[in-house]
Amino acid sequence: MAAYVVPLRRRELVAERTAACYLEKPADFVHRAGQNALVTLVDLSESDGKGPSRTLSIASAPHEPELMIVTRLRDTAFKRALRSAVPGTLVRVDAPSGTMVLHEDARRPAVFLAGGIGVTPFLSMARDAAKRRLPHRITLFYSNRRPADAAFLDELRALEQSNPNFRLVATMSQVEKSSRPWKGEAGKIRPEMLRRYLSDLGSPIYYSAGPHGMTMAMELMLGDLGVKYEDMRSEEFYGY
Repeated sequence: MAAYVVPLRRRELVAERTAACYLEKPADFVHRAGQNALVTLVDLSESDGKGPSRTLSIASAPHEPELMIVTRLRDTAFKRALRSAVPGTLVRVDAPSGTMVLHEDARRPAVFLAGGIGVTPFLSMARDAAKRRLPHRITLFYSNRRPADAAFLDELRALEQSNPNFRLVATMSQVEKSSRPWKGEAGKIRPEMLRRYLSDLGSPIYYSAGPHGMTMAMELMLGDLGVKYEDMRSEEFYGY
């Protein structure tokens, strides 16, 4: 893992209280889709005990010209500084890290289980699979409270249309609190949902990413469904 100090190029909202930050990509930077980075704000002017660093997924795919990280804009010193950062703000990136990358055996489908902003490693993997025209059959189950919270939902829908090997199953757990209409799945990711969309629960490799409670729940659910532990991959997000 190498260390780089790079400038912030731009920032944009991609969902309610959720920002994508685009960083300059060093010429020698190489990563695999699904990996993460330790991101440090070099000149953090305030401290709240949580420190100037966060481990965040690299949401951009390896072929893209910028590094993109995505985070919920919570009320911490790190997030307040990131929210107000202007282009040119220096950011230290220690990367790449992490082993939650797409398996090589394309005969086995991939099932992605994402909770909220945990979709970011899967966005990178889906973009990469489409770019390289990988033969893997991929199904992404993407759970949010409301459509307004679902970052990159429109892009993922477009990927489903352009890549015949990719399927999106989006579900909302608090759709009754949404001001936007929703006609898709409702509730959290659950066994009967997997059974409806997956013809063989035992053949895929399963990947889950999100808050600790969500990833633990997914592993317990998969275990109850008979999925072998070695066929599960997970990444947890603490204070993201």
